[in-house]
Amino acid sequence: MENLIEIRWHGRGGQGAKTAALLFGDAALASGKFIQAFPEYGPERMGAPVASFNRLSSKPILIHSGVTNPDIVIVLDPTLMESVDVTEGMPEDGVLIINTNKTPEETKKELGIKGKIKVFTVDASTISKETIGKDIPNTSMLGALIRATGILSFKEMIEDTKGKLEKKFKSKSEVIEGNLKAIERAYNEVKG
Repeated sequence: MENLIEIRWHGRGGQGAKTAALLFGDAALASGKFIQAFPEYGPERMGAPVASFNRLSSKPILIHSGVTNPDIVIVLDPTLMESVDVTEGMPEDGVLIINTNKTPEETKKELGIKGKIKVFTVDASTISKETIGKDIPNTSMLGALIRATGILSFKEMIEDTKGKLEKKFKSKSEVIEGNLKAIERAYNEVKG
């Protein structure tokens, strides 16, 4: 499908991969895009590997199957790369965004990536600990995604996400502000 972008999120149960895919999907929808946002369900539990997905297009999306060839892959937990082939199905010009304190060059070497896959890294765990007080890197990775790809306007994404967080955490302004700071910091600190 023309103009179709597919995204796969890798994380562990409790890290917010599903929430990140939904927040991104909502922001894309608010910006006038056609979207799909869905998790891959199974016997997940806290800490177990999970995946979530997005499709994004300027035209209606008529595909209703799993994402097997993602243009963009986002890894919330770098330890997953020891047991999951996070680059599976990616095209040669794909974008890989990883939560790690390592450089893109170090990460590319560790994964044995020799093609034209663009690797971006950001220490989303440290950012989330410092901004929201917990190692839940999902919102940080939203900021990194926007910076690495330019797929949405940062302003539109942050405004839509702020609205969603304000509805969900009405009486917890520190949670709202912490997550917004996490997004902004990751947007500014991503390397690649």
